[in-house]
Amino acid sequence: MVGRIAERLEKLGLSLPAPFAAPPGVEFRFDLVRVSGGHAYISGHGPLDGSEVLARGKVGAAVTPEQGYEAARLTALSVFTSLERELGDLDRVTRWVKLLGLVNCAPGFSGMPGVINGFSDLVLELWGDAGRHARSAIGVAELPFDIPVEVEGMVEISGG
Repeated sequence: MVGRIAERLEKLGLSLPAPFAAPPGVEFRFDLVRVSGGHAYISGHGPLDGSEVLARGKVGAAVTPEQGYEAARLTALSVFTSLERELGDLDRVTRWVKLLGLVNCAPGFSGMPGVINGFSDLVLELWGDAGRHARSAIGVAELPFDIPVEVEGMVEISGG
């Protein structure tokens, strides 16, 4: 049985990537998703397919804002994979609560909110009103593996 979020992804022509995995030589010492009570806390994710980095570079230099937006969208798909793996079904996500978006910025770039909109827009496309969330988008000098964006968040979940 396919859930409604999976159906919406399919209608958009999107598929989930392989689960986020540490690159060779790196060991994760944290959970990608941690469930506590009625919430799932999502560790920072980037635009990855398994351990393969799908986008690299600083937004405002080698990466355009539009490419940064797409990297944020790819990051959302990586998060969805981790949520599905932990919860068993994306339909268990009943509300998106909070996101923190980090953008690997070239000096002088200040369009971080527009870049992280790539993540937020996809959440809203899939969850509708339940996808509305609080959010911060900040610029940083560096991100792991030279990824252009990293997003962490918190969602409300139904019992499993």
